[in-house]
Amino acid sequence: MGVRDEVFDEIERIEAEIRRKEKEYYTEKALEEAYNPKNVGRIEDADCFGRVTGPCGDTMEIYMRVIDGKIEDCKFLTDGCGATIACGSVLTEMLKGKTLEEAAKIKPEDILSVLGGLPPEHLHCPVLAVRTLNAALENCRKRCSQQVAGSERDLRNE
Repeated sequence: MGVRDEVFDEIERIEAEIRRKEKEYYTEKALEEAYNPKNVGRIEDADCFGRVTGPCGDTMEIYMRVIDGKIEDCKFLTDGCGATIACGSVLTEMLKGKTLEEAAKIKPEDILSVLGGLPPEHLHCPVLAVRTLNAALENCRKRCSQQVAGSERDLRNE
């Protein structure tokens, strides 16, 4: 066995130990969402966009496509940890097909429920996800009111 093989064996041993330790702190669902997140990316020409940086320094962005008042598609990006990634993945799945009013009712506890919980030091992650959602919803409201105001101006000018 050469030095190279010993190094690779040691890396594999360390990775296995990390995976074992993760299972002590995180649920299977949280690990699945962190390692295989859904809806990662941007939506070009999104109808709604929100970006928030949390107190821990993690930033999350949410992009939504809204058709007839319903969220048809949504994606997220984050520079955060695995727990933040898991929260963004779960949130975007929860949002699809909901009205904007239904989306506004989502709470951090709803995300935690789907994940089966998070360690105490990561309870700020679903809060960041919901704050980002709220920023995106506020962006939707502003865009809609600007469109309505523009339409009213157009009607007066006819």
